[in-house]
Amino acid sequence: MNTPAHAVINWLILGRGDRPELAVPIVAGSLLPDLSMIVFYIYLKALGTQESVIWSVHYHQRQWQAFFDVFNSIHLILAGLAISWRLRATRWAAFFAGMGLHVLFDLPLHHDDAHRHFFPFSDWRFFSPISYWDPAHYGDIVSACEIVVVAVGSVVLWRRYESMCLRLMCAALALSYSLHWIYVFAVWA
Repeated sequence: MNTPAHAVINWLILGRGDRPELAVPIVAGSLLPDLSMIVFYIYLKALGTQESVIWSVHYHQRQWQAFFDVFNSIHLILAGLAISWRLRATRWAAFFAGMGLHVLFDLPLHHDDAHRHFFPFSDWRFFSPISYWDPAHYGDIVSACEIVVVAVGSVVLWRRYESMCLRLMCAALALSYSLHWIYVFAVWA
């Protein structure tokens, strides 16, 4: 899924109206697994690297893959969740739950760009027959479903929370998701 979609969907699933203090940790945890990818992309774009080189050469380099995979490691996320749970650190548990749900949603939606979700203990990757972005592997269908879920989910979240700060966070996620699609059509389409 696209990064803002993870945040909206995970917040929708894990968030509760009676626990608004967990919203920010859930969203932050939902975003963190992709933050390494965003840093990677911005860094290479700032160097003037062409799109095709970013995704065909640099993306597959071992050091970049390790950077991505450390934030997508099920073992590390579960360790963080277990420690948080044991210490009754509810906000940290919500943060790691957001990360974990992100990874669980990524597993069935990465065809040829799968992460090593058991890093650093294994180099195994699950190559799904479905892709969240590649039309040759149902990416057009997944994207359409994702857009609908994010749009409906944003409305539900807006109505669930009365806090202006949380409503602004919801609006910021919806806006960033919209801007993401504008960028996709402007640069990659």
